[in-house]
Amino acid sequence: MAVKQVSVFIENETGRLAALTQLLAEHGVDLNAATIAETGEYGILRCIVQNPEETVRILSGGGFMASVTEVLAVGIDNRPGGLNRVLQILSDAGIGVKYIYSTIQSIKGEAVIMMKTGDQNRAEKLLESADVKLCTMDELK
Repeated sequence: MAVKQVSVFIENETGRLAALTQLLAEHGVDLNAATIAETGEYGILRCIVQNPEETVRILSGGGFMASVTEVLAVGIDNRPGGLNRVLQILSDAGIGVKYIYSTIQSIKGEAVIMMKTGDQNRAEKLLESADVKLCTMDELK
């Protein structure tokens, strides 16, 4: 039950992120989750939107380099140790985590994190078998 994520390379210069969010706003694109990581001269914006392919088209037309990748949207107990439970399941199975970031919303009392692993298909099956909630795009609205 992977969720599609948009990744955008953004030059580290004043106003560039504002230009990107202005472009998205003009086209009615809402960010359901987002994170930015700095990599020297560029930043990488990773975000969840309702129509990732259209968003990439909009961004590309505005001069941004963007792509779509899949991540898992994982519901975790919103309590101490909630995230650790999920990470321990993956670690015990030898699955590495490349990155995680959280949304600003919760679903049925659970925090929601986006997760990219070294083996998405295996991680998805393993988490489902451990009764870990995997969220859909519709639930992230």
